[in-house]
Amino acid sequence: MDKAVPNITHGTDSNLRTPDETTDKLFREYYVAWGGQEAITEAEIEQLPEFFHRVPLDHEIMPQKLREDARATLLEKRSHELLENEELQSLWSVLGKFQSPPEIAGVKYISYENFKKAAQEASPKAKMYFTASTYAKLVHPDDKLSRVDILSFFNYVMKKVWMQQTRIGISLYDVTGEGYLREVDLENYILELIPSLCQLSHLERSFQTFYVCTAVRKFFFFLDPMHLGRVRIMDILASGFLDCMLELRESQTTEEQLANNWFSHQSAMRIYGSYLQLDEDRNGMLTRAELSR
Repeated sequence: MDKAVPNITHGTDSNLRTPDETTDKLFREYYVAWGGQEAITEAEIEQLPEFFHRVPLDHEIMPQKLREDARATLLEKRSHELLENEELQSLWSVLGKFQSPPEIAGVKYISYENFKKAAQEASPKAKMYFTASTYAKLVHPDDKLSRVDILSFFNYVMKKVWMQQTRIGISLYDVTGEGYLREVDLENYILELIPSLCQLSHLERSFQTFYVCTAVRKFFFFLDPMHLGRVRIMDILASGFLDCMLELRESQTTEEQLANNWFSHQSAMRIYGSYLQLDEDRNGMLTRAELSR
């Protein structure tokens, strides 16, 4: 051990060094003496990969364009990896083929052995859902054979596909590509989502601005408690708010369901009417006194 310790000499300039510089010098000498590598050369430094790429600034047009194209390509690739309707139908057929009797009250189950056989026949895109952990999560607690309800598994796959589709769709509005949406980004997303929501087909164009503002404030009130001016896409998906909004795609919805849905036309009109009643001077603004009534 003593032989490995270098012969450290203190030159006349040792008194000129700071304690930190002396410590660094001693560390390098002991490190090399005990088998460590000499200082890294400039060529080796250039070979090290970058661990951080900052977001391009507004005036950096080419880096911004490159980042946008790269993100669009990635999202397109992720989209092609999702199950199509035909593949979902094929998956349902495969699950029915390998169902494990007996049925209980008309419910069809599948055992783990058949679950693995179904995975082998399923399409390549569907194989990722046939995992032991997924099976363990979905095992029916009342089934003595520890089987999984086929319909529960199929609904699980459909929900995962829907979540991934929604994530890809909403990520297109993530300008910086950092997994967040600013207020203006979420406004653009909801504004372009409105035509696909049949329950909002009667929404007047002049009322769209108020509707979008009302919907966006719901997200930011709950998901941006620190008032950072942005919300995480994962938080949007996990909150369930987007699920409520997308329920407006259903054509067969009762009036009671619409009244209880924050994002419905009826709910927005009710909120709008409440604000109009508080606005006594009809200037389109609420004073502190008006808001406290």
